[in-house]
Amino acid sequence: MPSIKLDKTDRKILAILQAEGRLSNQELAERVNLSPSPCLRRIKQLEESGVIRQYVALLDPDKIGLGLLAYVNVRLEKHSEVPGAASRSPRTHFSASVAAWPEVVACYAMTGEMDFLLRVHVEDMEHFSHFMMETLLKHPAVLDVRSSFALQRIKDTTALPLV
Repeated sequence: MPSIKLDKTDRKILAILQAEGRLSNQELAERVNLSPSPCLRRIKQLEESGVIRQYVALLDPDKIGLGLLAYVNVRLEKHSEVPGAASRSPRTHFSASVAAWPEVVACYAMTGEMDFLLRVHVEDMEHFSHFMMETLLKHPAVLDVRSSFALQRIKDTTALPLV
């Protein structure tokens, strides 16, 4: 998919919105030296083109009781179909299942030895163990998993670099 041509003003708007998504259009326009109408038009264009995907509130996982962060590598069976999964490939079946697991906040199809990388937020090791034993390892497409736990948050941003 071709990337959208962004000028210096678009990039400045995006950088500010990534840091402070609740700014009013008036405040944003002032910061990028535009009047409110052209600023709003640019924002609408960025939204319609899909550059701005959505607006969210970012929560602190520790403050809402999700203090354990795990990264889980998953390797799937290589069979062409998963038994009982209505003739779906293991990847398709697994992807559909992951979408329903609230503990998994991000899932990426990967190259290399493992097929997927999951970012999992849970309360504690007991919650993680339950998720692993009762959900992930019971999935018929899962062959192997390897887990790593975050010990310390060094950098955690949602802001993309705007070069």
